[in-house]
Amino acid sequence: MTESIGAALDWWGRTKPEAVSLVFNDSEITYGELRNWTGRAARHLVETVKVAPGDRVGLLGPNSIEWPVGALSILKSGGVLVPLNSRYQPAELRKIADEAGLSVVVVAPGFEGLAEATAAMGAGFTIVPYADLVELREGEPDSFRVDVEADEPTTILFTSGSTGLSKGVVLTNRTLLAIVLENTLTEEGFRPGTTTLLVLPLAFTPGLVYGLLITTVLGGTLVVEPELVPSRAVTLLEKHAVEAIFGVPLIFEAISRAPEFADADLTSLKTAIVGGAAVPTDLLQRWADKGVLLRQIYGMTEAGGVATATIASEAMAYPDRCGTGSIFTEVKVFDSDDRPAAPGETGELVVRGPGVTPGYWNDPETTAQALRGGWLHSGDLGEADADGRVKFVDRLKDLIISGGINISPVELEIAIGAVDGVVEVAVIAAADDRFGETPAAIVTVKGDVDAETIVEHCSTVLADFKVPRYVVVTRDPLPRLPSGKIAKTAIRDAYQDVHVRFEKVR
Repeated sequence: MTESIGAALDWWGRTKPEAVSLVFNDSEITYGELRNWTGRAARHLVETVKVAPGDRVGLLGPNSIEWPVGALSILKSGGVLVPLNSRYQPAELRKIADEAGLSVVVVAPGFEGLAEATAAMGAGFTIVPYADLVELREGEPDSFRVDVEADEPTTILFTSGSTGLSKGVVLTNRTLLAIVLENTLTEEGFRPGTTTLLVLPLAFTPGLVYGLLITTVLGGTLVVEPELVPSRAVTLLEKHAVEAIFGVPLIFEAISRAPEFADADLTSLKTAIVGGAAVPTDLLQRWADKGVLLRQIYGMTEAGGVATATIASEAMAYPDRCGTGSIFTEVKVFDSDDRPAAPGETGELVVRGPGVTPGYWNDPETTAQALRGGWLHSGDLGEADADGRVKFVDRLKDLIISGGINISPVELEIAIGAVDGVVEVAVIAAADDRFGETPAAIVTVKGDVDAETIVEHCSTVLADFKVPRYVVVTRDPLPRLPSGKIAKTAIRDAYQDVHVRFEKVR
């Protein structure tokens, strides 16, 4: 079976061996070098480490030149790639190791202790240091590759858990290649040879799927950064004539505030997609003034990352919408009876298409519940207009039910975010004797913003029952997931007793 990521890499390695595949800290690897390096590494995993087809192989480390080499080598060995969050503690990694059934973990320098501590807490696994891969960078040409069937798991992505416990989302060669195809069929999509800038972690859905795997299949160049440095990002956009970039609003905001942004030539950018949080209109305008239309997306790991994106021609006209689906992927809004909701009616966002996961690893019960009726039920609230343009409203699990009335934290976050001096905000539920729950806003500010200012503003734009009764003002940044999203679970844990520790502001 040659319909695989490994087969695509081998093709480009044969047909354009001198083309640059990866750039990290200005160090480059060509497709010829990448093909042979991953061939030698895959052979090592199979013949020396004894990885068999279907074995789950973890990859632990931050962004580096070795990370994509490790990921592609695991895929070419026939193993199932399980990217691991290098910021986790041993207990957190142990849970994934147990759920995935890891037999091998490829580990970056400085993370051996973390891997060893994880292994010591339960069933052991073989630890393969990056040094073993580095030794294989030079050597005889090697096209070694183990092919697996199109519908066999090739990757298990454990979700961030921003709204609950993480789950292992299965991707296959068929779903991955369907995602690639769908992202090349529109004028705003990726193209063969596309150069992409990645300032997100490789170990998560955007970095792995939209960064490494799409780029590899299309024979493009992936410029990988260890982290976001806004001024350097602007420089790289120009230097490499980058055509694609993606991320949460925070990334686009930071880049647009870099001093170099005003005079930067960004005419090469054809694909710029943003999601994971509400996108301020002024941010859209700032990039539009540079000739770049930010296309807002709705998606999730279970749908390959992006289920729908606003088309470029509607990006400014519908700034709060996420398009109508993709060419082969449908996105709808269902009511509580799993029937299509009326235009403007809030319901659950559901997705179906060739890039949707076939299920969760070793979890048939959750799979059946999520994929019932042929649709992936997202657990997210949305609504659609008469033409089918969808809008993300909130997470079902994030709703605050106050006195029997549903309150959307996102609506409050948008309102509070409009206050001058507010840097970022997260709204959570606080226990309340009278209403059961009531909104609490955790707000990072600069300048002289105080709780009174925030409440006064909210009172002018929101119904009284939505105005937060607790406002915690801080100068510290809110915790974030590696994907860049605000870590709502961590905030809820930190402020679960907000009603005890803080006084009501109204």
